[in-house]
Amino acid sequence: MITSRTWAGRRYAVLGLARSGAATVAALVASGAQVVAWDESAAARGAAVGAMLADPTTIDLSGFAGVAVSPGVPLNRHPIAAHAGEVPVIGDIELFAQARAELPPHRVVGITGTNGKSTTTALVAHICETAGLPTRMGGNIGLPILGQEALPEGGVYVLELSSYQIDLTHSLDCDVAVLLNITPDHLDRYDGFDAYAASKARLFAMQSAGHPAVIGIGDEASAAVAKQVARAGRAGNLTKIAPGVCLNQSEWPALQGPHNAQNALAAIAACEALGIDRAAIDAGLESFPGLPHRMERVATKRGVLYVNDSKATNPESTAPALAAFDCVHWIVGGKAKADDLDACRPHFGNVARAYTIGEAGPMFAALLKDHMVVTESGTLAEAVADAHYWAPPGATVLLSPACASFDQFRDYEDRGDQFRRAVEALP
Repeated sequence: MITSRTWAGRRYAVLGLARSGAATVAALVASGAQVVAWDESAAARGAAVGAMLADPTTIDLSGFAGVAVSPGVPLNRHPIAAHAGEVPVIGDIELFAQARAELPPHRVVGITGTNGKSTTTALVAHICETAGLPTRMGGNIGLPILGQEALPEGGVYVLELSSYQIDLTHSLDCDVAVLLNITPDHLDRYDGFDAYAASKARLFAMQSAGHPAVIGIGDEASAAVAKQVARAGRAGNLTKIAPGVCLNQSEWPALQGPHNAQNALAAIAACEALGIDRAAIDAGLESFPGLPHRMERVATKRGVLYVNDSKATNPESTAPALAAFDCVHWIVGGKAKADDLDACRPHFGNVARAYTIGEAGPMFAALLKDHMVVTESGTLAEAVADAHYWAPPGATVLLSPACASFDQFRDYEDRGDQFRRAVEALP
């Protein structure tokens, strides 16, 4: 794990003991800090080995060096923010930032955005590994960064950073900072869209002059952040990723669709800023396996490609997947987040047949029947069987449900896993 002498002998409170919280407690305790920890779940509290158990909202926090909270704690509603008073409310990424001075010389790439940050983070990490650089991936993806072993000299930490994590971070000076896009999301946690966008912009405000910034300018909010960076005297360190740039993605099987073209461009720019040569970048793009449940190529059966995009839980997430393939046999439905599929409409021409499932199945069948052939399959297993019957060689059977999974599945991962098993069972 990552430890620091900075924390030794100081008092910290930790609120929320899921993976990142448990790793935070372990790192602080191993560093010689005095830790008070709490979670509403009695089972989770068992992870606070070496800490005193007490709810930080009920104890006197005077003299504490910080209150480390889970990114899931809504600071705009939770009493901890007011109760902490002058004590800094931080997260595990801020603690990592504080520990950096004691780590072997390294670089940090921080990646944020409303959409695409997991794929881009994994892609940058994969390219770094392909280039032979010691690499750790963490933040909002994979293992908690404090729970991982420190890298040797020359290593690269690649961090996916949600707005919640940025809110809890005050001193992370990214050697390369990336913003992919900003669209309305998580507005229950912010005082409007502008406040949400400002949270993303803080990633660049924490950077030192001269450190590269990579910013997608396909939306007004992100373009405004790029202008802020340029006006701060950093235009020479700014790379702007414009929408609609044509790329030959034919040799990147896990990076299909216009959204992944933008993700790839951002990753290329970040890796170039790290000094990685183009041959290693190209090799990484070609060999990138993708992420589970995000346009994941599961198998090819009888000339038909089966793709698991179970992570697409709303129409806006499904639209890029429909755009990525021709002759799509689309499995769609679940617990609807909206009563329309308007975001997908521009790509209906790519769909040969739709197979509706779940609670939203009848509603989506009615919406789609005037635009394409529709089979009301009902269940995912039946939809896979129906698609296996109807899809010709060269077609793509795409699970991109545009819905939450909770009507029939534990979560989107369970839905994707069941899709994979159903496909693997096909002849």
